[in-house]
Amino acid sequence: MQEQNYKNHVRFVKGYHYVLFGIILVSFICSLVNFYQEIKSGEGVLESSILVLLTIGLLLATWFARAFALKAQDRAIRAEENLRHFILTGKPLDSTLRIGQIVALRFASDNEVVALAQKAVTDNLSGKDIKAQIQNWKADNHRV
Repeated sequence: MQEQNYKNHVRFVKGYHYVLFGIILVSFICSLVNFYQEIKSGEGVLESSILVLLTIGLLLATWFARAFALKAQDRAIRAEENLRHFILTGKPLDSTLRIGQIVALRFASDNEVVALAQKAVTDNLSGKDIKAQIQNWKADNHRV
């Protein structure tokens, strides 16, 4: 496996992000076209409207499945990073840190995380800014 760093840490699952989403999107567009054609012809409107609703439901289910998984992962990362900061300093993370900042801090080594967390608070760094300042990248190969 390639060593993880700032340039390659974003993860896309081809089957999910491209194939599944593409199939659902094409199905949704086709269902809209079918619905429009059925309205023009005056027949099959009920069936085609049900098809549109089902594809909308599938789009929403796919979106929420991903959103819920990421939310759960963010909660776990917050707890892990809070514990790591507590072990290193004897104090929890600053409560003003946003989840995006905490998620970015997970890539920092133990030698950098305390100073970066403080700098994130004082300079209001974005997650992207925090990641760019990490010198010793700590890979996270277990993310969703």
